[in-house]
Amino acid sequence: MSGSDIPMTGDKNILSEKALRIQEELQQYFVHSSYDCPYGLPHKAVYHQALFNTIPDFIMGAYLASGYRRNGNVIYTMHCKECKGCIPIRINPQEFQPNRNQKRAWKKNQDIKVAISPISCSQENLILLEKFLTSRYPGRDSSAFDYYYSFFINHITTTVEFSYRIGSRLIGVAIVDLSPSWLNVVFFYFDPAEAKRSPGTFNILHLVEFCRQKEIESVYLGYWIKDVNSMKYKANFKPHYIFLDGTWRLIEC
Repeated sequence: MSGSDIPMTGDKNILSEKALRIQEELQQYFVHSSYDCPYGLPHKAVYHQALFNTIPDFIMGAYLASGYRRNGNVIYTMHCKECKGCIPIRINPQEFQPNRNQKRAWKKNQDIKVAISPISCSQENLILLEKFLTSRYPGRDSSAFDYYYSFFINHITTTVEFSYRIGSRLIGVAIVDLSPSWLNVVFFYFDPAEAKRSPGTFNILHLVEFCRQKEIESVYLGYWIKDVNSMKYKANFKPHYIFLDGTWRLIEC
């Protein structure tokens, strides 16, 4: 593995002086909240978070570039004392090079048709999400309806969904925040019966290709957590950048 430190100040198009000044002013509204770890790790999760009604693209971009994430109308980052496992990860679409398995997944899914639309809490989406949650998170407290109205629809920036279909059958949905300079992956769910297609891999490949064509500079994949199976696969997309100690570090191989 090779890496090089990329100063945050290099993101001049995202981290403008105005955005940094506004971020500093908004820090007074952030608080610490402690919960059980959402990823099942044996530590208390401490969120540094604030509520927003809406947020301009350049401010949202500045938060993403500073390692923050979005959950509904909450902007947050992790301040867990006993664990540093949640590491923000992003891809530059122009630099990305798929590996052999990713090329295979791309080729395998060329029969999938993709459409972009506003967030929709349709019956079709709810049925697919409920099937996904039942398979991946049995015993959970939240329903598919809860996810949509507390998490997906309750957004503070431009948020859309990428719908993946085979014929007329919906097999996957990606919820993403979108701007002319960045794309932020919020959530992806799919039909568990289609797991052999590697839909999670195909989703990222498609979003990266979409951003490459649109000249969008950064794809934020959320957190990479090496000790959580459902999160560690993100590191397979290279080269990528991980956010450590206030710096984006390039990981090439």
